[in-house]
Amino acid sequence: MAPPPELRSDCARCFGLCCVLLPFSAASGFGVDKPGGPPCLNLLDDDRCRIHATLREDGWPGCTVFECFGAGQQVSQVTYARVSWRENDNLAEMGAVLSVMRQLHEMLVHLDEVERRAPDPDAASVRTRVEQLTGADPETLLTTDVDELHEQVGGLLGAASARVRRRWPEARDLSRRDLAGQRVAGDLRGCTLRGALLIGADLRGADLTDADLLGADLRGADLTGAALSTTLFLAQPQVNAAAGDATTQLPDGLARPGHWT
Repeated sequence: MAPPPELRSDCARCFGLCCVLLPFSAASGFGVDKPGGPPCLNLLDDDRCRIHATLREDGWPGCTVFECFGAGQQVSQVTYARVSWRENDNLAEMGAVLSVMRQLHEMLVHLDEVERRAPDPDAASVRTRVEQLTGADPETLLTTDVDELHEQVGGLLGAASARVRRRWPEARDLSRRDLAGQRVAGDLRGCTLRGALLIGADLRGADLTDADLLGADLRGADLTGAALSTTLFLAQPQVNAAAGDATTQLPDGLARPGHWT
């Protein structure tokens, strides 16, 4: 039986896929404008980044925000059995496979949280199916109905969120609200901020116990002193994009970004 996929990126075991396949722009914190396809100017021939240790200092903070949830090394090491795009000239296919794999890995991250916070046999069954897909060949991955899977997983996450948050019957629904740049205060325990626009929002000291943050845009949000240890569906890229400090309480399994002071 194959080992379960890793759900955190390990750039040392990847073919530099995000550095080649993804388009990015200087305005988004990537130093230069680059279309998808050509390698980043910082990518070395051995797939290492020449400024990996000093990305923010060198003007590439966007790279420190991105997280593939381990999809990069899964595609490199398992799907293509350590045979790089440099050898096979199959970059377009590998890019499409990476896109599918990243979505599958993100689903696994959230389904694992369902198992920890609000177990559900249906969620466990779907998780097994998704995990099996991560070990499939390129053709199987590219013909998988990812939209159908998203819909199924989304329903399971919504049900799990409701089970956890029912202890907060007066919780606010701030789903998809435009709260960019605003002070977001008051009782946020158990509230849902799914898909909310929180760019540059002031969440200092906020109590987000059992709050649902699935898909919330936290770029530049100030989480200094915020209580996030039991939030639902908060992912590493959201944390990486926000600002915080040593007093910010994060859920187990999420790393405190190096740029937080």
